[in-house]
Amino acid sequence: MDVQINPRELTGTIDAIASKSMAHRLLICAALCPGPTTITCTTTSKDIEATIACLEALGARVVREGDQLKVTPIPGTSATDNRRQATTGALLDCGESGSTLRFMLPVACALGCNASLTGHGRLADRPLSPLYEELIAGGCDLSEQGSFPLTTSGTLRAGRFELPGNVSSQYISGLLLASPLLDGPSEVCVTEPVESRPYVNLTTSALRSFGVHVEEIRDVNAAGQRVTRFVVSPATPYTSCGQITVEGDWSNAGFWLAAGALGEGVSVSALDLASRQGDRSMLAALAKLGARVERSGDTASVSAGAPCACEMNVSDFPDLVPPLAAVASLAPGTTRLTGCGRLRLKESDRIETVCAGLSALGANITSEGDDIVIEGREALDGGEVDAANDHRIAMMAAIAATRCTAPVTIHGAECVQKSYPAFFEDYAKLGGLVTREG
Repeated sequence: MDVQINPRELTGTIDAIASKSMAHRLLICAALCPGPTTITCTTTSKDIEATIACLEALGARVVREGDQLKVTPIPGTSATDNRRQATTGALLDCGESGSTLRFMLPVACALGCNASLTGHGRLADRPLSPLYEELIAGGCDLSEQGSFPLTTSGTLRAGRFELPGNVSSQYISGLLLASPLLDGPSEVCVTEPVESRPYVNLTTSALRSFGVHVEEIRDVNAAGQRVTRFVVSPATPYTSCGQITVEGDWSNAGFWLAAGALGEGVSVSALDLASRQGDRSMLAALAKLGARVERSGDTASVSAGAPCACEMNVSDFPDLVPPLAAVASLAPGTTRLTGCGRLRLKESDRIETVCAGLSALGANITSEGDDIVIEGREALDGGEVDAANDHRIAMMAAIAATRCTAPVTIHGAECVQKSYPAFFEDYAKLGGLVTREG
């Protein structure tokens, strides 16, 4: 599907959609409890549906009734213990969701159910090492990584898992989600610094909601490196919390807030202003680029201020790079976004596709190693952007279009269904002029 946007500033108020990151975690925790859980989740997406499908393949049941997801867990040996009897030989289709793959792989290994995992798009190419090697060291047999299906056999043993902190926080989260299922105390030992640390905090918060305590211990390993040890005791097994609500999503709200920074102002409500989501940093980042930022209750508001360039390390909130790059493209001076390396491993090589997408609209943007360097302009030209099957590139182009002097066509815009199926409908609610083609 192609979308054409006629330039127009966005303004108004929109509700945040449910956090995809938190929905993954809460659904997995709910499926691993002895008792049922009701999760209020106001929206869905292909990635959320992929996690639901994997959990159902393992024996859980998830029924949507309006805004509620009623989760009946994977059957267990009794109504009170934490041992789950997952379906043997299940095929887990992770879609294009990296979170789903990296969470469900260690969970399937902990369940010992000889599962096969598959996926689509670039998912097979996205790395699994060193999580892959740690699962093998923990007693599992895995087929060769880099192609699907990825098959598992054996049962993951309790013990110590060691990971570098600069690869993917999803590896840490996956092992933490699996740890309460193991037959003894376990710890995930991570060398500092831990990139995208807020996402690990989301996982420990979700686990705490389901009765699992994770102790964090700062230490120094035998090589003299600083480490954080995440220790999970079987004395705190999964326990249903009964009911829980998925909070609003800061990652996708970031695009609307970016649009506000380029115009008269946009407000996003239904947000937790004290959230553990790392992408809550969008407010501080936009303020650094000169935008006016206001907070009140559950609402964040951003409007254009005095745009200015800056240098910003984005390693803790890499998903915000596309909207931040769009704003920086219209801020006078030179902006440098550093710590972008992990963007190469997303749905696209996001360093390259951010630069290509904005360049196609007339932005002066280049990459230098793992940095993105942007020379701001007064306005962009418009043109055609290939979304590269990456939802965040499509949304970035739509936000940049608000400050173009000619229409913008986004090719492959249907990829927004991955995280935000109603994106273009909400874009129109804020005054955007959108025409669908094909």
